[in-house]
Amino acid sequence: MRYQLDLTLRRAEGALTRVLGAAERRGFQPLSVDGEAQPDGDRWYLRMTVEGERSDESLRAQLAKLYDCLSVEVSPCP
Repeated sequence: MRYQLDLTLRRAEGALTRVLGAAERRGFQPLSVDGEAQPDGDRWYLRMTVEGERSDESLRAQLAKLYDCLSVEVSPCP
């Protein structure tokens, strides 16, 4: 199943690597990644599409534990 993730991250060195690594360790393959810095310069908005057979809740919970992840929303892709 495919899911779209909408995340807000702190602009910190390695934040994107940690998000991608957490998704892959949970059994989700990243299909697309798009991001942009917020106007305040301290945050980064990231939209990522992933595919996997596991529960989206397990991925959401794991990403929410990351220090650099300020918010995460997961929704199924149509």
